[in-house]
Amino acid sequence: MNNPKKLGIWMDHSMAHVMEFTDEHFEVKTIESEYPLKGQHQQTTAITQAQRNKQYKYYKKLGEIIKDYYQVILFGPTDAKVELFNLLSDDHRFVKIQVEIKETDRMTRNQLHSFVNEYFTVAH
Repeated sequence: MNNPKKLGIWMDHSMAHVMEFTDEHFEVKTIESEYPLKGQHQQTTAITQAQRNKQYKYYKKLGEIIKDYYQVILFGPTDAKVELFNLLSDDHRFVKIQVEIKETDRMTRNQLHSFVNEYFTVAH
């Protein structure tokens, strides 16, 4: 991803599909989180410090990608996008980046592509 201007990220707490918006064919890069712990079921809704740290590392990795763009759409079915948005909002490096949040369901790769394409061509 060579420093383009617009980025779409479909995300939940376990993974993010990152797509830069271009006029050409674009690829979907997948970033995986270590949270929730793979192969384990959470017995409680309480989140441990270790889980918070893993989630923070996941969001920081996404932030490193986002910082090279000027317009970003975060979308997906969980609150992960809001949690990432809040983290970015607290960091002065992201103050000039326009970030919007949209609630969506799970999507196929074609649906991801269509959503990002429509968002940036029709809406903006």
